[in-house]
Amino acid sequence: MTKIEFNTLVLRQASSLRSYALHFTHDADDANDLVQDTMLKAITYYNKFKEGTNLKGWLYTIMKNTFINNYRRFVKMSTFVTKSDEISSPNLVFSSTKNQGESKFIMDDIKKALEKLPEDYYVPFTMYFEGHKYHEIADHLEIPIGTVKTRIHVARKLLKKNLKAYDNGIAKPVYAEID
Repeated sequence: MTKIEFNTLVLRQASSLRSYALHFTHDADDANDLVQDTMLKAITYYNKFKEGTNLKGWLYTIMKNTFINNYRRFVKMSTFVTKSDEISSPNLVFSSTKNQGESKFIMDDIKKALEKLPEDYYVPFTMYFEGHKYHEIADHLEIPIGTVKTRIHVARKLLKKNLKAYDNGIAKPVYAEID
C-alpha cells in the first residue's frame, strides 16, 4: 500500500475518530485536536501499520494512547501550578523573600550540562523528560528499547557528574563496604 492510499484510508476514518474522541474529551474543540494528533501520528508512523490488520482499531489505539499521555502531562503540569486566586500567608512570605536570580544560575548550569551531552544521549533523555514512554522513544529513534533505557541511564549519570556542585551534601547510605 502506498503512502497516498494509506493517507486516504486514514482520512476516511475522520468522522468515526471524532465521535470516539468526544467520548474521551467531552468537548468538540479538544476532540478535534485529539483527532488531528491521532491522524498526524498515524500518517507519520504509517510504516508501522501492517496491511491487512484493522486500521480503525489501530487508529483508536493511537487515539487512546495519545489521550492518556496528554492527560498525564496535564496532571504533571497541574501539580506545579497553583490555581488559587488567593496566595496563602506562608506562600506570600516565601515569594517575597525568595530571590529568583539563584534559580536562573541553576537553570543556566542545567542547560549547559544538557548541551554537553552527546546527541545519542541528549535526544532520548529529553524525550523521556518530556513525558514520552520508552517504547515511543525506541520507535521514534528506531533503536531497541534496551538501548533507550541505557542511554537515558548514562545521560543521568553524566548530568549528575556535571551538576555535582549542586549535590546537597547529604551523605549517601553505605550498604556494603568493599575492602
